[in-house]
Amino acid sequence: MFDKHKENLRQIKSYVQRAGRVTKKQQLALEIYSEKYLIEYRKEQKLNFANIFNNHHPVILEIGFGMGTSLVQMALENPDKNYLGIEVHKAGVGNILYEIEHKGISNLQVISYDALEVLQDMIEDNSLKAIQIYFPDPWHKKKHNKRRLVNQSNLNLFARKLDKGGVLHFASDWLPYAEDVLELLKNHDQYKNLYSGFAPRPDWRPLTKFEKRGQNLEHPISDILFEKV
Repeated sequence: MFDKHKENLRQIKSYVQRAGRVTKKQQLALEIYSEKYLIEYRKEQKLNFANIFNNHHPVILEIGFGMGTSLVQMALENPDKNYLGIEVHKAGVGNILYEIEHKGISNLQVISYDALEVLQDMIEDNSLKAIQIYFPDPWHKKKHNKRRLVNQSNLNLFARKLDKGGVLHFASDWLPYAEDVLELLKNHDQYKNLYSGFAPRPDWRPLTKFEKRGQNLEHPISDILFEKV
């Protein structure tokens, strides 16, 4: 049967795959540590988190971790939680693999592939404690809005993968995008706002490079936290 959602996943990407500069350290980490910490994308092969992490701790998925600095910090500060990070850019993947190895992090694994296809094909329904999306590309121009990671269709996908009571945490420095996401979630029957509107900035969310850049540009920072009902 034709799956329109899967077809859209292939056609419209929320990111641009840039070549970018990969340092020698990052390239070496990719070559040496991928086998230990990088999970290969396999279509229709669901992940067994208990086997991957050797425990039954709750799993938090972060989509687009950049260079991985904040995700590494969260994994170190929360050993009772498991983290799965998805990033398509090689420099960031190499950087986080290096950090995982040299900081002895046992509760963090990585996938380098399109996040929506990973969610669709590899993540069991009702298996995630949280999904974190921090400072995704806002695709400012109206004609590019369809490329935004958070839209109605993808919110449905996120809800399927979150366990009941699981939290979707979105943060952005582009207010029009944040307002659109807040409105979509308010009108979605599978989510409930943990606050009356935007959430106060959580102390446990580390400051990211893109957040600092937004602050320097005097952009308001918006956090949104909704739980699956």
